[in-house]
Amino acid sequence: MVNYYSIEAPLIHKIEIKKSRFLTYLIPIESEADFQEELAAIRKEHYKATHHCQAFILGDDSMIQRMSDDGEPAGTAGVPMLEVLKQENLTYVMAVVVRYFGGVKLGSGGLIRAYSNAVSEALKEATIIKNINQMMVNVELRYDQMDSFTYYMSQTELPITLKDTVYTDTVTFNLAINLEAVTEVHDELTNRFSGQLSWTELGEQTVNLPVR
Repeated sequence: MVNYYSIEAPLIHKIEIKKSRFLTYLIPIESEADFQEELAAIRKEHYKATHHCQAFILGDDSMIQRMSDDGEPAGTAGVPMLEVLKQENLTYVMAVVVRYFGGVKLGSGGLIRAYSNAVSEALKEATIIKNINQMMVNVELRYDQMDSFTYYMSQTELPITLKDTVYTDTVTFNLAINLEAVTEVHDELTNRFSGQLSWTELGEQTVNLPVR
């Protein structure tokens, strides 16, 4: 079960519309304090900009939603920015669009399209992640079993993610496995290696996995 969707890392995207420059900042955040800190840094960096329009969503259920037009006509910036984030079902994310006015007025409709497009185009470059509960498992194998394990991982359609590999006198693969698939993965690997492996369940963790 997916707890929520968000973005993996901050990014900046630039577009120009009728001589106005729009710089979109997409940043993963965990709290309103994070939002205020990031916004303050952006305002400081772009202190000469005409507007710093904002939207953010917080909470696993996306219940905390805020936006600001920051001087643009009411409803022409913050709302369309927020709507784009909502359409992508994202949370724990903020968007700030910095506008440097180029001298050509866009009108209400033009502003709505501009701010909406600024966030939409930025999201095309973002890595979207899903936060889910998974069982963390260490599978310990001999070195001569590595090729067989690697082949299994490349062929299986079960929801398994290789998180880390530790090389000592044996090889330990740290796996994140969807809860409903743990038993099936265990049985398949046990059969594949005729029981010649060490399987250690480390407990459930919430993990972020890339969607696109």
